[in-house]
Amino acid sequence: MSITIVLKGILIFMFVMLGIQKIVGHPMQVEIFNNLKLPQWFRIVTGWVQLVGVLLLVIGFWINWMNVFAGIWLGITMFGAFLSHLRIKDPIGKSMPAFVFCIISFVLVFVSY
Repeated sequence: MSITIVLKGILIFMFVMLGIQKIVGHPMQVEIFNNLKLPQWFRIVTGWVQLVGVLLLVIGFWINWMNVFAGIWLGITMFGAFLSHLRIKDPIGKSMPAFVFCIISFVLVFVSY
């Protein structure tokens, strides 16, 4: 099994769940955006951005260069999330998931290139 497929599987699974939760207003996501001092409309936009990233990953099964674009798209998104957590001085436990998904996304870029 290719490392690309494993990384894409992890990203697709997580971003489908997280994107949908953000769009439908799951209480945990609403609370996270309140804690980050970000407006709720930005939560919905972020959810759609994540689902677009998932769509790019799925297209990447047929068009390989889309994996590079998807990895950059999601990596930048997660880097922004990581910086948002740092901005409000969240504990490392709350900041690390965004950082880990950022790293996974950028690793996908390099193994797909």
